[in-house]
Amino acid sequence: MVIIAGLGNPGSKYEKTRHNCGFEVIDMLAERFQIDVSTRRFKALTGIGQIGGSKVLLMKPQTFMNLSGEAIQPACAFYKADPKTSLIVISDDVNLPPGQLRIRGKGSAGGHNGMKSIITCLGTEEFIRIRVGVGMEPPGFDLADFVLGRFSHAQKSLMTDAFERASCAVEDLLTQKLDIVMNQYNRKVVEEE
Repeated sequence: MVIIAGLGNPGSKYEKTRHNCGFEVIDMLAERFQIDVSTRRFKALTGIGQIGGSKVLLMKPQTFMNLSGEAIQPACAFYKADPKTSLIVISDDVNLPPGQLRIRGKGSAGGHNGMKSIITCLGTEEFIRIRVGVGMEPPGFDLADFVLGRFSHAQKSLMTDAFERASCAVEDLLTQKLDIVMNQYNRKVVEEE
C-alpha cells in the first residue's frame, strides 16, 4: 500500500485556500482514478484504489494542518508502510513561485507546520514530498492570513495546471524512479500576468 496524503485544513471555510493545495491534488487524483475519498479513518478522509498498478490510500487529514502527522503516522503503522518507499505527501510552499512544483525524497519541514508534524510523528525526514508553490506573502501581510487566503483570479488557471501536474507526478512516482520524476517536474514555471 502506498499512502498519498494531501495536506490542508478541513471545512468549507478553508476550501480553495493556498494552504489546501494538497487537498486539491487528492481531489484530482480521486476524480481521475475514480477513488471515493469519503471514508473516515485515521483522523482523515480516505479512499483505497489503484494508480499506476499500485494499491494506494488517498488521504485528506482532518486534524487541521499543524497536526497532520497525527493522521498520517497511524495509517503508516496500520499498513506497515515504510515512509521512505511508501509515502507521498503533497503540500503548499510559500518559498516557491505560484505554480512551481518541487519534488524531493527527503528534507526538513522548511517552516511548514504540517510537514513539521509529520516528521515529528514519523521520526524521519525521509519520505517523498511534492510541494506546490503558492508564492510569498506580500510585504506587510501576515503569513497565516496569506496561506489561509485564496488565489487571485489571475492565478487560478496557473494553480489548476499546477494541481494537474502534481497529480500526474504522483502517478509517475508510482511507476518511475524518483530522480527521473524530479528532473521532469522540478522546472521553473512562468507565472501569467
